[in-house]
Amino acid sequence: MLWTRWLVLLLWFGATSTEQQQQDDERDGHRAEVRSDPRRQRSSPPVEPLDFGFVPAAVYDTHAYYEPGTVGILFHMVHAFLYAVQPNSFPKDLIVRVIQQNMGGIKIEEWRKPENVLLLLQWIHYESGFLICAVFGIVFVVLTPIVATCFCMCRCCDNCGGEMHQRQRKNADCHRGFFTASLVATTIFIILGVLVAYAANHNVSTQIKSTRRLINTNMRDLKTFANNTPAQIEYLTAQYTTAKNKVLSDLDNIGPLLGARIHSHLGKEVVPALDAALRMAGAMRETKEALENVSSALEILQEGMGKLQASLAGERSSLSNTLSDPACTNGAVSPTCNTIRSTLPQLGVNADFSKLPDVNHALTNINTVLKVDLSNFVQKGYASFNDTSALVKEQTRNIVTGMCLLKSMLDKIGSEITAFSKMFPVESSLANFTIFLNDRHKVIESFYPQIDQMDFYRWIACVAVLCTVVLVLAFNVLGLLCGTCGYDRQATPTTRGCLSNTGGNLLMAGVGFSFIFSWVLMGLVTTLFVVGGNVEKLICEPLANRQLFKIIDTPFLVHPEKRNFLPGMLFQNPNIDLTLGSMYRECYENNGLYHALQLENIFNINSFLNRTVYNKDLAKVFEGVQVDLKDIMLLDQAGRDNLLNFANTGVGEIDYPAYLAEVNKGVTVVDLLSFCSDLEDQADQLPRGALENALKGHASSIRTIHREQVVPLEQAMSTLSQSIKLLQRTSNDLPVKVTNILSAIDAAEYLITHNASHVVKQETKAFVQSLVGYFKQYTEWVKNSLTAEVAQCKPISNMVDSMEIVACSFIVDSVNTFWMGLGACCLLLIPSIIFSVKLAKYYRRMDTEDVFEEAKTGNRDEQVCDISGNVPPLSSPYNDTLTWFPRASAPPSEW
Repeated sequence: MLWTRWLVLLLWFGATSTEQQQQDDERDGHRAEVRSDPRRQRSSPPVEPLDFGFVPAAVYDTHAYYEPGTVGILFHMVHAFLYAVQPNSFPKDLIVRVIQQNMGGIKIEEWRKPENVLLLLQWIHYESGFLICAVFGIVFVVLTPIVATCFCMCRCCDNCGGEMHQRQRKNADCHRGFFTASLVATTIFIILGVLVAYAANHNVSTQIKSTRRLINTNMRDLKTFANNTPAQIEYLTAQYTTAKNKVLSDLDNIGPLLGARIHSHLGKEVVPALDAALRMAGAMRETKEALENVSSALEILQEGMGKLQASLAGERSSLSNTLSDPACTNGAVSPTCNTIRSTLPQLGVNADFSKLPDVNHALTNINTVLKVDLSNFVQKGYASFNDTSALVKEQTRNIVTGMCLLKSMLDKIGSEITAFSKMFPVESSLANFTIFLNDRHKVIESFYPQIDQMDFYRWIACVAVLCTVVLVLAFNVLGLLCGTCGYDRQATPTTRGCLSNTGGNLLMAGVGFSFIFSWVLMGLVTTLFVVGGNVEKLICEPLANRQLFKIIDTPFLVHPEKRNFLPGMLFQNPNIDLTLGSMYRECYENNGLYHALQLENIFNINSFLNRTVYNKDLAKVFEGVQVDLKDIMLLDQAGRDNLLNFANTGVGEIDYPAYLAEVNKGVTVVDLLSFCSDLEDQADQLPRGALENALKGHASSIRTIHREQVVPLEQAMSTLSQSIKLLQRTSNDLPVKVTNILSAIDAAEYLITHNASHVVKQETKAFVQSLVGYFKQYTEWVKNSLTAEVAQCKPISNMVDSMEIVACSFIVDSVNTFWMGLGACCLLLIPSIIFSVKLAKYYRRMDTEDVFEEAKTGNRDEQVCDISGNVPPLSSPYNDTLTWFPRASAPPSEW
């Protein structure tokens, strides 16, 4: 077929799971190797994601969905009736066995076999509902002419309501009303049946016009599919350039990229060691500042505490002299003076800083250490380590020739892919396919006038069939109108008017036409019911729920040696696990034809690319990469000596507990401000005079001492406390800290010096894997695009859905609704006949009637008069009735 030609290009994009699994196993083995070596336990760096853009999408116009609207209610009624007739599930297994046992054709002698007899019985059981209804229809068709003939002969013999005589009954009006109402109701239901059948008939003609739209959109979608697929495939092949350019860009920047990888790997050991050394350099400066603060604060405290002690002693002596005043001997003042005199010993200093050793020796040593700038040496170590990229770039120039070869190889691969895509006549095949579609479309359009003409004839035939029922309805309606309007309650059966008699005759005419047409209509209904019902249950319903695909996809259904039908027809390989149901499902979800047809079983893109691009060639180019990092110096000997000298400055020998013990004490024994406040409160208790004023003057002097001497000393003590605590933290295990820093630096330098080649190989391999990762991204993108975006086969599922809509929703549902309406009319003609015959008796003019006279004895006797009104001689009521009432069907009843 033509469409198979342009599918060949899609084949080279396939990918088998076996080779993908091999690559996964190689990656798993690499991870296991990394886990086995603690020095290499780290995750591989992520590959930078590439942006391949979006595949040009095809927009399809067909919306294979049908909403029947109001007539859908009738369709649901038909489906419900068919379910009641045939509630059994779809006989998939039965149909499969029938097909498999009759592959060579149906032979009469074969049906005598037990297995075929069993299948026949199972099929009869499945079709039992249809068979019962069909038998009922056949019986109706056979018996209706017989019953009609017998009925006519019976009436010709003045029986079966044929005699022109009507007895007078007390409930005659009630009977007439009942028969009228029943016939009206029956007529209304027949009219509804006619309307249902006409609606179904009209729906077929209406939907046939919609079929043209479905055909046009499906053809347009197929053209879109054929025209867009080459552009999509070309876009896929063109995006190889994106991966190739990224690889070439990384190769051009191999120095910075590979150097950055090596720098990142070594940095996990080097950077923490240098950071610790840099923090130690900062700790040296902080230690110097703290020692200077301790030295200055200690000097201030020693000098200030002496002055404060002298001031407080003078103030205490002066206050004692004031309390020696004779006024304090007064009995009322004496207790207050004694209380003040008892607090005088509290006016003194509390801390003694004169005994604390100075820190000049440690300060001198730290100044000597800081003459060497450790941070400068550490920065040089950072700079030396950060030059890794430059060293790698300088030392990888020996593979430039290999890079040139690799670049030329990648260019050649791109040319091969482009040339490979040009090997197949895709464009010409698609052009021929488009021409084929155009020709087929024109041929289909040429049948439109014939289809319209045939549909017109069909419409006329169905309307003619309905007109036979309408004719009966016309007689019934006219008979009811004439009979009802012309009926006179005062008139006797022999004196009824012409209009009433005409109504009765019309009703009987309707009865006659009902007998003439009902059996023909029932034959038509039975035929349409059997055919349309089975098509609905065996084709349309299974197609709607996809059970029909399961029959077609049954293994070994077509041939006992061919497992699957579809791949055997398309690829001459019936063992491929491809089914019509899976293909329809993939196309319904608008996936690519490559995935729907499982073309990955035909061609493998991974094997194609592995032969050209993957690991081997790249690995050979990078086998000669050698990088020497021995020139990297993290910390020279001067920096090391500086760290050791810092550990030996004597900072750890300071008597920190003694300092903290004095710092934690207060400057004075008592809070001078509280003392002053208490002194003023007690002075207020004294009588006004010189003693009160003197005590308040002493309180003012003490406040001045607190403001001018105690406050600066408290600030100095705070500075001393903070500095001492900082020095204590810094000096805590200082030699151990320095030793750990030097050990970390030695370990980092050992790693650089002795394990650099291993790191280089490892990072080179990771670099190669990142390059390969770009191509893996490309192939994965191609695979995903082929699965979901390239050659989206939605038109194929749309064609199936469109055929289902046209065949089942447009035609089968309408045909089934037509026979349902027409069948209801045929069944309702039976009560219509009965009620018309009964009712005509009350409208038609009779030949004889019942008359009544009063006897002299007061009894009322019944007589019969003829149509001329002549009354025969009246004798005994016990005379022979056949002699006196020759036209009566039975003797008159007595009142």
